[in-house]
Amino acid sequence: VGPYVLVSPNETRRKQLQQIAKKELDDLERWKKEHRPGPIMLVPQRLGGNESEAQVRQNQQMILMQSKYQKKHKREEYIKARKAAEEAEILKKKAIQREKAERLEVKKRQERQRREMFLEDQKYKTNELLSRLDTGVPKSDSCQIASPGPESTAWKRSHAYKQALREDENRRLEEMKQEQQRKAELMEFKQKQEEEARTRAHQKEQRSCLQSLFIFCCILRVNNAFLDRLQNKTQPSNIYQPGYTG
Repeated sequence: VGPYVLVSPNETRRKQLQQIAKKELDDLERWKKEHRPGPIMLVPQRLGGNESEAQVRQNQQMILMQSKYQKKHKREEYIKARKAAEEAEILKKKAIQREKAERLEVKKRQERQRREMFLEDQKYKTNELLSRLDTGVPKSDSCQIASPGPESTAWKRSHAYKQALREDENRRLEEMKQEQQRKAELMEFKQKQEEEARTRAHQKEQRSCLQSLFIFCCILRVNNAFLDRLQNKTQPSNIYQPGYTG
């Protein structure tokens, strides 16, 4: 332990504080004695309810039935509201998918129109080229046999181009169909999951309600048994009460 300094208290200040504390304690004791509550004077009266035991039990049964129906009504209202919200969400999703399908259909129609216009323009230019080639080709048979035939070559190229366009269009249509099928399967899977989740939640809610009702019935049965025991205990003392003359 290190060095320390011991300071002696101020005796005058200490005595003053002790006198003040003693005076306050005396004032507190005097105030308690002055404000001490007096004796309680009450008029004797009969305690307890104004209803009979049978009426009390009947009221308990009525409250139990009303609470059960109220819980059932609230549960039905909750289920209806939840189903309405889910149906509204499903309708909203369907509307979105329908709008996407309509936009896709419009896009496909515009693409088809552009392709038809392109093919018409290409056909017109091809015919114009063939007509110019026909006018510039000599009429001799030997020259026709030796030349490779520009009309057949242009037709083959045009036919190959049309075939390639047709295959490309078919491929795009097939991809769109597959995409729509995948979206439909995904939506169906999500709806099935939501339905299973709703079923599980409903079953869980039913189990919890049944457990609550069972607990309430057990409590009511215990209360009834307690009232029966209390009545059996108080019945012998009340047998001679009507004939009591004082």
